[in-house]
Amino acid sequence: MARTQFEELKVYQLAEELADAIWAIAKTWPVFVRNTLGNQLFRAVDSIGANIAEGTGRGSFQDNRRFIRIARGSLYETQHGLRRAYKRGLLQSEDITKLKTLIEELGPRLNAYLTSIGPRHSVPKDK
Repeated sequence: MARTQFEELKVYQLAEELADAIWAIAKTWPVFVRNTLGNQLFRAVDSIGANIAEGTGRGSFQDNRRFIRIARGSLYETQHGLRRAYKRGLLQSEDITKLKTLIEELGPRLNAYLTSIGPRHSVPKDK
């Protein structure tokens, strides 16, 4: 299967890496935790990459920018879920280190990608 445009983006690859890292950790949690916090966390983290992919397929700069903003919101939701998991003793120190490194790279890359999309908007001059 040929790679699509979004799969070539480093920001998308990082989103996938974060999602896979969280999956590897959370799939070992007890059933109740996986079915509550785990499911919400999986949906949030998978939404980051899904929105990057959907934005690239929409065909307009405006739509792409909107979906990147949604992806950024999903990253924040993921961070919230990870904070809850940490407070509840579900994450090991090595988990925290790995996830923090990925999040600290992904956030700025999402912002940079957002600003790179589409033509620059000029401010209209007063007449």
